[in-house]
Amino acid sequence: MGRHYEDFGTIGKVLFTAVLLWLLCGSGPVRAQPLYELPAAGTETRWISFENIRGEKGAAAKENKGAKGHSSEWIRAGERKLLMDYSGAGVIHRIWMTVIDRSPAALRSIRIEMYWDHAAKPAVSAPLGDFFGISLGLRTAFQSAAFADPEGRSFNCYIPMPFKKHAKIVFINESKSDQLLFYDINFSVLKRPPQQAGYFHAYWSTNKVSALGTDFAILPEIKGKGRFLGTNIGIVTDKVYRSTWFGEGEVKIYLDGDQQYPTLAGTGTEDYIGSAWNLGPFSNLYQGAPIVDKAKGRFSFYRYHIPDPVFFSTSCKVTIQQMGGGGRDSIRAIIKAGGQARPVSVMTQQGLIPLLDSTGYPDLFDDRFSKDEWVNFYRVDNYSATAYFYLDRPGNDLPPIAGLDERLKGL
Repeated sequence: MGRHYEDFGTIGKVLFTAVLLWLLCGSGPVRAQPLYELPAAGTETRWISFENIRGEKGAAAKENKGAKGHSSEWIRAGERKLLMDYSGAGVIHRIWMTVIDRSPAALRSIRIEMYWDHAAKPAVSAPLGDFFGISLGLRTAFQSAAFADPEGRSFNCYIPMPFKKHAKIVFINESKSDQLLFYDINFSVLKRPPQQAGYFHAYWSTNKVSALGTDFAILPEIKGKGRFLGTNIGIVTDKVYRSTWFGEGEVKIYLDGDQQYPTLAGTGTEDYIGSAWNLGPFSNLYQGAPIVDKAKGRFSFYRYHIPDPVFFSTSCKVTIQQMGGGGRDSIRAIIKAGGQARPVSVMTQQGLIPLLDSTGYPDLFDDRFSKDEWVNFYRVDNYSATAYFYLDRPGNDLPPIAGLDERLKGL
């Protein structure tokens, strides 16, 4: 549906957008209003940009006699810029921005931080490019229910972000170049804060140290009550594995005290994003793979649990197995070349054989092991992910974002 948005007429686009808002907000912490329903008394609309940095009533576009006097600013290398500093209750509905340098290194170097209700730690701390829906600092045109980039050169976020007392958003330019920044933040001022709303959080991570057979933590364990909203994941495959497939890892979600085994588990990487064999590029409302570069071994994909909510009461942890698949001879070649590989299961005409639970099955180096059978195996690639979630508190206890050198590693 996302690909065919431009085929709708004007009325169709309005209805389409209303459905998106209802799905995003109506199944989440803030109920979306029908387009015809007037808001509660005291609700006001505000836009924050360089033309009205404080979002004040009757104070926009004052410079240059109202003739586009302050549409952008240069953010120098090493500079922090306060984009929003608003006191009161409200809900952010949309964030848009663009910068002049959209190289992978720049988009991994620039950070965006968000603070709610005067919390000491940011609820959101992520590289700019990764936060807005695509990993690896790459850009391409795509549309999802949560993020969009119409032409591969801008950043749009439509996730509702409620706050009760205060909202602060900071742009941090850790890149080597000065950035020409345009942006606006669209929100509603509320007379009374939403009482049952969760606070929006986002966490970015990469696998700095990864041992064979270790799952990558998309979201380390968090404490509290909330909702896991989804993730976008980036993978740069090691060259030693290029003759095989990377995407056999299952996503696992540990809920409310799960320890050794999770409550929720998928069946494979491309399965988690609603695709199947031989993944190709696509973008849908709730799942997509905007970047599928098999020649360079670069993949970026997303899944948003909007129509299929994932709630938790006391804790949540989300991981993905670092696992791929290939034929016998391909895996033999990987091991011979010094690559890390450990077979875990094999698909035969009789069904899947779990090698870690089985005895008596021939070794991979034994010629009785058929070369035509599909072997799932542990491997080690370069993973990164941004996890999005709502929590019943404005702060979290997750580790701080990795330093610049680590963020740039592998790009």
